[in-house]
Amino acid sequence: MENNPSLQQQLLEAGVHFGHLRKKWNPKMLPYIFAEKKGIHIIDLNKTVESLQETAAVMKQIARGGKKILFVGTKKQAKDIVNECARRVNMPFVTERWLGGMLTNFNTVRKSVKKMQSIEKMLGDGTFDSITKKERLTLSRDKEKMEKVLGGIAQLGRIPAALFIVDIGHEHIALAEAKRLGITTFGVVDTNCDPNKVDFPVPANDDATKSIAIITNYLTAAIAEGLAERQAAKEEEAEETVTADENEKKAAKLLAEAESEGGRGARPRTGGPGAGGQRRRTPSGGGGQRGGGRR
Repeated sequence: MENNPSLQQQLLEAGVHFGHLRKKWNPKMLPYIFAEKKGIHIIDLNKTVESLQETAAVMKQIARGGKKILFVGTKKQAKDIVNECARRVNMPFVTERWLGGMLTNFNTVRKSVKKMQSIEKMLGDGTFDSITKKERLTLSRDKEKMEKVLGGIAQLGRIPAALFIVDIGHEHIALAEAKRLGITTFGVVDTNCDPNKVDFPVPANDDATKSIAIITNYLTAAIAEGLAERQAAKEEEAEETVTADENEKKAAKLLAEAESEGGRGARPRTGGPGAGGQRRRTPSGGGGQRGGGRR
């Protein structure tokens, strides 16, 4: 919490507080608006910091649980930032074009991804050496087109746990699909959007590159923390398993040694009582004879 002032300062310098013109505003953004200056709404950075920290905490938990967060940012200012941040934490991303049905028709999209991967593999291992140059060129072009649109979700085997969206107005199709499937949504929300459409809105300027960069990098750092904690927990678990195995082996060894010691000491004892038993029987027999003599 101590870094609040510095975080707020960074947000201020990045121009996160600049909203849209008053005539473009969405009245539902009123709680997040601090003031109006020269016809432009100014976003309350205290609210931005609160929302940012809450969103970061939830994202961290999702990453710690080993689930995927899909980054979505197809507008020019967001493309490169979203691409770079998602790659840094090995998360899926969409930065070119949102294909209608990318989530609601996920199985069909997966088929296209598999087709792209098989073309890539065949071009690489020489399977297509027998086809003509023109056919190979056509296949390469098809693969490039698919790579551009589907490359970011190539490793996404199932529907993601959450979506992080830059500009929820621009990415309304992605948002609608996520809502339909009950997927958790995080979004950078400017003064011209409805913050109630996302589960975790972060009120901020969604047009300035610097603003998008600071928000996305902050959240990416939280995801990275979650992933690091998950890795540490896994390693700890593995160490505990190894220690438990070693302890079991030691216990088994000690038990085996104790049994073998017991076995060695037990042999003479079994002979002893037998012999003693014979000695005890002899006098009783003699006593019987003497008793007979008296009678």
